[in-house]
Amino acid sequence: MLSEGKAMNKLEEKKRLRSLPVLERPLTVRLKFRKVGSLQYISHLDLQRTFMRVLVRACIPVWYTKGFNPHAKLVFSTPLSVGAQSEYEFLDLRIDRDMAPEEIMERLNRELTEELCITEAYLPTSDFSEIAWASYELEIATKTADRALAEAAEKLLQTSPLIMVKRTKAGEKEIDIVSMIREIHARFDEETGTVKLSALLKANVGEFLNPEMLVSAMKDYLDILAGDPTEEWYSILRTAIYKEDMTLFR
Repeated sequence: MLSEGKAMNKLEEKKRLRSLPVLERPLTVRLKFRKVGSLQYISHLDLQRTFMRVLVRACIPVWYTKGFNPHAKLVFSTPLSVGAQSEYEFLDLRIDRDMAPEEIMERLNRELTEELCITEAYLPTSDFSEIAWASYELEIATKTADRALAEAAEKLLQTSPLIMVKRTKAGEKEIDIVSMIREIHARFDEETGTVKLSALLKANVGEFLNPEMLVSAMKDYLDILAGDPTEEWYSILRTAIYKEDMTLFR
């Protein structure tokens, strides 16, 4: 339960919100955010629900659709699998009152954590349909990790065809994942005893390569991650998103 002081502050915030100038038409604000640590395990639906609650708590003047069942329209960029972390996620929301993007970011971050926080807020000049590529850092801890495995992983992911089964809404289909990899580099890290990969993968609407497919291919062809799951593991971190010309998307 909110304390009396906090409840009064929230009431004052809501009064201030109602006093803000109403916009002639809803304005889109883009939020860039990170989702790391334990938050990697929440689903996309849970992420949507989390942001809805946080937007209400932060007193953001979100625009709601009209009609029988009004709701806020939140649009996220490229999908992120459960278990994957990211430093480069985007969310577009609409506001109906005049509030600066910087204030929106500040208000939201008061309600969020280091594992899920806003890193930028601004008025967008690009569309999510312009997204073409995404970069990732993968780390694999497995009993057979060494330089030879790193070299084998890089060669495997550069040699076409490498056929894997992709699940879609229309069913399953076979794809050559190498055709969807622009860059792939693997190395053995002696300090950590793990194999580390840097990958640049297709990320547009029609062709999106989930980095999990790289791990699945290595499991199938290189016999990795077949031992004790408490000792063998892997991690995926999205580091950036690019347009077709390889300029950073924002």
